[in-house]
Amino acid sequence: MGTTFRSLGVPNYRLFTIGQLVKLVGVWMMFTAQDWLVLELSGDSPAALGMVTALQFVPVMVLTLWSGRLADRYDKRKLLIGANAAFALFAIIFAIIVAAGVVELWHVFVSALFLGIANAVETPVRQSFVSELVELHLLPNALALSAATFNVARISGPALAGVLLALLNTPAVFLISTVLAIAPVFTYVRMRPADLYRTERKNRGNAKVIDGLRYVGKRRDLLLPICMMAVIGMIGFNFPVTLAALAKIDFNAGPSTFGLLTTALAIGSLGGALAGTRRSSRPGPYLIIGAALLFGLFEIAVGFAPNFVVAALLLVPTGFFSIYLAQGCNHRVQMGVAPEFRGRVMALYVLVFLGTTPIGASLSGWWGEHFGVSSSIWAAGLVSFLAAIGALIWELKASGDRIRVRLRPRPRVSLISPASAGPVPAAPVLADPDLSAAVLTDPVLADVPLSAAGIPRMRVTDRTGVKV
Repeated sequence: MGTTFRSLGVPNYRLFTIGQLVKLVGVWMMFTAQDWLVLELSGDSPAALGMVTALQFVPVMVLTLWSGRLADRYDKRKLLIGANAAFALFAIIFAIIVAAGVVELWHVFVSALFLGIANAVETPVRQSFVSELVELHLLPNALALSAATFNVARISGPALAGVLLALLNTPAVFLISTVLAIAPVFTYVRMRPADLYRTERKNRGNAKVIDGLRYVGKRRDLLLPICMMAVIGMIGFNFPVTLAALAKIDFNAGPSTFGLLTTALAIGSLGGALAGTRRSSRPGPYLIIGAALLFGLFEIAVGFAPNFVVAALLLVPTGFFSIYLAQGCNHRVQMGVAPEFRGRVMALYVLVFLGTTPIGASLSGWWGEHFGVSSSIWAAGLVSFLAAIGALIWELKASGDRIRVRLRPRPRVSLISPASAGPVPAAPVLADPDLSAAVLTDPVLADVPLSAAGIPRMRVTDRTGVKV
C-alpha cells in the first residue's frame, strides 16, 4: 500500500484525481438514471438503450483523431477546462428538461449526442495529459490510479443513483449529478502550470493526424494492443447496454437492484485497476493477451448465469480482467510512444476502444431485441476470446516464440523464445533502476530510439544480443 498511492504526492495530480472522482460519480449517477429513463420512455426496448449508448460515442468515432491533433498542438490543461465546461452546460440543460417533466425519448437522444461531443474532445486530451502531471517513473502508477478513480466512481455512482431513484425521483438524480459534473473545471484552474512536466517540441503547429497513423503503422508493439482493443472494445465492453436490459427484462429487477449489477462489475474493475498500481515498467504482450483470454471466458459465463446472484458474482472477476486488460494495453501504448506523438496515438487508442461503441452498442441492442439479452452477453464474450486467440497467434508468429505444454510430471505451460535457444547474454546493467526493462528487452523496439519511449538515449545490449 506504500507504493499504491505515491502519485497522489504530486499536487497537480492530486487536484486532477479529486476533480475526476467528483465528476465521474455524477456522470455514473447520470448514466444510471438515463438508462432507466430510456427503458421507461421506450417500453423496455433494448434497441432504444443501444441507440442512446451509440449516440454518446458517435462523436468519439468522428472527432477523436482531431482531438488528438489538438492535444499535440495546444495547451492540454486549457483544452480540458473548455471541454469540461461544455459537458457541464449540456448536462445542466438536460437536467432542467427532465425536472420540468417534459422529457421525451428524442430529448435523451439529443442530450446523449451533445454530451458525447464534449467527451470526444476531453477523453484523448485527458489521457495524454496524465504524462504531464507526473514524472515518467510514476506514469504507470498515475494511469492505474486514474483507472481506480474511474471505478470507485463506477461503484459509488450507480449505487447512489439506485438509492436516490428509490427515495427521490429521476429529476432529482439528474440535478444532483449535474452539480457534481462541474468539479473538474475548478480543479484544472487551480493547477500550477509551472509544475507540469511538459516537453518542448518544435513544429508543434505541423502536427498532422496522418503522421500519427503512420507512426503507429511502423510499430508492431503498438499495433497489437490497439487492434485487439478495437475488437474487444467494440463487442465485449457493452455493459451499459446489456446490464440494464439484463436486470429489468431477464431478472425483473428494480432500479436499485440494477445498480447492484453495475456495482459488482465495478468492484472487480477497481481490483483490476489497483492491481496495476505497482507496475513500474511497460507490460509485455503476453500479459495483456492473457487478461483478454480470461475476460472473454468470464463474460461468456455471465451470459449463461441462471439468476441475478450468480450473474453479480461472475461480474466481479469479469470487471477485474476488463480493467486489467484495458489498463495493460493503455500502459503498453503510453510507455512506448514518443512524447510528440502521444496525443495522436492516444486519440487512436481512444477511437478504437470507445469510438467503436456505436457499432457495438447498436449491434448488442439489436441482438438482445431478437435473440435475448443473455445471448448478447455470451456472444460478446466469445468474440473477445477469439480476438485474444488471434492476437496470441499474431504475436507468436511475429516474434518466433513457441508455447510448450507439458502434462507430466505435472501440467505446465511455458513460453519458449528464440533468445532462449542458445547461450543467453548477460542482462544489461541499467544506470537508472527506474528505466523500463521491458522496453530494453523487447525485440520489437530494437530499431527504435529509447527516447521514443520517453527514456534518455543510451547504448545497451538486450537479452537477444542486439545493441539498441
